[in-house]
Order: sequence, then structure tokens, then C-alpha cells
Amino acid sequence: MEVNVDKTGTVEGLQKAIRDTTAHKSVQSLFIMACDANEFTPETVDEILAGVSVPIIGGIFPEIINGREKLTQGTIVAGLAEPMDVQTIPGLSDTAVDYSQIIDEKFPDVGQAKTMFVCVDGLSSRIGDLVDSLFEIFGLEINYVGGGAGSLSFQQKPCLFTNQGLIQDSAVLGLIEMSSGVGVSHGWQSISGPYKVTEVERNVIKTLDWKPAFEVYRQVVEEASGQTFTDDNFFDIAKGYPFGINRVGAEKIVRDPIAVDENGALICVGELPAEGYVDILSGNKESLVDAAETAFANGRTAYDGQAKKQCALFIDCISRVLFLEDEFTAELDAVYDENIPLIGALTLGEIANCGDDYLEFYNKTAVVAVLDN
Repeated sequence: MEVNVDKTGTVEGLQKAIRDTTAHKSVQSLFIMACDANEFTPETVDEILAGVSVPIIGGIFPEIINGREKLTQGTIVAGLAEPMDVQTIPGLSDTAVDYSQIIDEKFPDVGQAKTMFVCVDGLSSRIGDLVDSLFEIFGLEINYVGGGAGSLSFQQKPCLFTNQGLIQDSAVLGLIEMSSGVGVSHGWQSISGPYKVTEVERNVIKTLDWKPAFEVYRQVVEEASGQTFTDDNFFDIAKGYPFGINRVGAEKIVRDPIAVDENGALICVGELPAEGYVDILSGNKESLVDAAETAFANGRTAYDGQAKKQCALFIDCISRVLFLEDEFTAELDAVYDENIPLIGALTLGEIANCGDDYLEFYNKTAVVAVLDN
């Protein structure tokens, strides 16, 4: 893998990183990760992207990772030695779109592919449906790794890189013959529940146990945190108290509440199941760092390739950074090995298969993919 890092966050820096990466004859596709603070727009970068002769996949994220360094501004361009079949799935909030049909038509044959990179608009409302469709079409015969692009302003805007330019409310899928091993872990523990999800509309929880969702959530979280919700501090408190969707024999799937609406409904990143059960979770520095270390170890164990050298792609939730604050460096240390180059993105939700049992859209979760270098 040929990696070029631009720390300026400028359009010129992006252009140079792409040019320097594609100058290597071995590079046959690109994975691009950029920071939201770069303020890239279709008007400024589409012409550059359209001029790239190899397939592109990637996104604009709140922050990105280069080795043991977290970048709040800049761009990483990773050149892959295998060609990638990149396809765009539009309408990731459109209730009329049949994702299974589109995916089946765009990927008629998996061939020798072993890995799929999945980049989605993290503020779209049907990410879970897309993930379900991927599992329906491909099952677990390939590994999946990726996450949600977008901004911490929670304003939806073009955030996905393609050869046609920046797009939004879509998914970009890249199928490649690259060996991989994927590890997933989060480290959050239940402090209250389970609660029945009695009314939900995709990613909006309206009632829990037939009571307004925020009423239930507020009572538990204010008591646990010793803090009081006001009109402007919801996310500051909620970042430490996500929901956990219960599932048999595995870690809970975490859902991040990011806002409360005027009706007392909780808006989350990712859908929740109607009539399902959720717990309210909490965590600490040690449990989150241990989980990241576990994800890295599991990814290394699961790697089934023959390459003498590997690299690591760290897909980690931006809300873990906001929770850990300065102690996030310990999480980077937990997934770093000087013999395995590390790049990554801090995302609005993570997409991965957990071993050979599940494919999910996660929140507040550490995902490490060990790949051919």
C-alpha cells in the first residue's frame, strides 16, 4: 500500500497526494480519507477526482488517523495494489429504493474478492437496510470494513469520494481481492435496562416501555452522571451514555443518541428495531482502550492472507474520541504496532462483520481491519 498524507487540508494538498500516490505503477485503486475541517466541496474537488484514472472510494470524516497521530485537518490517500470494483448506491434515505436489487445488479459476480470497503453518508436514515441487503446478497463469504462519513455539525452535505466527484445520501462500495481480518469491540457496559422499544421510526426512538423516550433516558442518565440536561448540552452528556441493542451470544450493538426533538424523541445514528430491547450503557477509559486492543488482536488473528507485510485500517467512532478526550492517545497506542502501518478514520458509525457471525452498522465501536500491505 502506498500512502501519502497531506496535513494542510488544502485542495492543492489533496491534488498532490493523489498525484504522488498514482505515480506508483503498482497502484490500481485509491482509498481517500479527509477531514471535515478541510471544507472540501464539489466545486473545489470534483474536477480533480474526475481526472483520476483508477477507481476511488472514501469519505470526509470528522477526523482521521495517521499512525499514532489524530488529524483534525488533512487528507490521507492510500494506493492499493489491487483493482477495486467500485459502485455507488444512491438514495440512502429513500424508502422506495430496493438496495438488494441494486447491489445484485451492480455486483453480478464476487469472483475472487475477499474484502468490501463500505463508505456511507453517516447521516442517511437507511444505513441498516443497506447493511441487511449486503448480508442478503453476499453473506459472510467476504469481509466488510468501513463507516459513516459526515460532519459533527450533523448537517448533511456531500461527503463521499467517487470518480464522479463528491456525493451525499449514498453508499460507495468497493469490492477487492485483498485479504483481510476484521476485529470489532466496544467496551460499553449496561447500567440500566432492558427497555422495550415500543415506538420507533428508523433512527428515532419515540417511546421506551410506552413512555416518552427522553423521559426514560433522562431519569437514568441524570442519576448516573450527576449532571442535568439543558437546552444546549444534550450531546455533551449523552456521548457517555449510548444505547445497546441486545443480541444473543455477542456484544450489544451500540446506538449513539445525538439529539432530542421537541416531542421528547431521541434521534440516533442508525436504525433501531421496533419491539426490540435496549439497555442504557456507560464506559470508562480502561474499558474502551481494552476494547480497541481486543479489536486489533482479533483482526490480526482473523487475517487469512499470505502477504509478508500487513497494514491496519482503524475505523473508530468520533464519539469515542469526544468521550476519551486527551486520553484517546491510549486508544491509538492500543492499536499501534511499529511493524504494521496504521491509517484510519473517526466516523459517524462503523460497518464491519464480527467474525463469521454478524454484519452490522455500529456506533461507538472500535473496528480494526488487518490488510495486505
